[in-house]
Amino acid sequence: MGADATKADLLMLPLSDGLIHMQGRKVFKEATKIVSTLARSLVQDADLALGDIDKYVFHQANLRIIEVAVNDLGINPDDAFTNIDKYGNTSAASIPLALDEMHRKNMLRFGDLVLLAGFGAGMTYGGAIVEWTRN
Repeated sequence: MGADATKADLLMLPLSDGLIHMQGRKVFKEATKIVSTLARSLVQDADLALGDIDKYVFHQANLRIIEVAVNDLGINPDDAFTNIDKYGNTSAASIPLALDEMHRKNMLRFGDLVLLAGFGAGMTYGGAIVEWTRN
């Protein structure tokens, strides 16, 4: 987990007006860097390689962000689950909703390694590699 407070103004929800403020192009640029860097860091810290990961679940904020990350990481697009086309950006719920959908569709097998990576307001980010333990 982490944050880049120097870029917090790119995507924020100030208490003063309660409205989301986003600099779309800059958020896109930062988000693509964050997702790729985070994925590489996670596999390195786990002493794994990107090829050891069975499924990737990135925050479903923007399909292009996911596509750029998949291309940058050199992973199989079929291994990166997306459902943003059906539900849109569901904010902090996007990764749990994606996992639930994958589970219901029997897309996850016992022992699969699943890399999760997300980002949000204030240029915060977090991720994990989990081993799927339910069929």
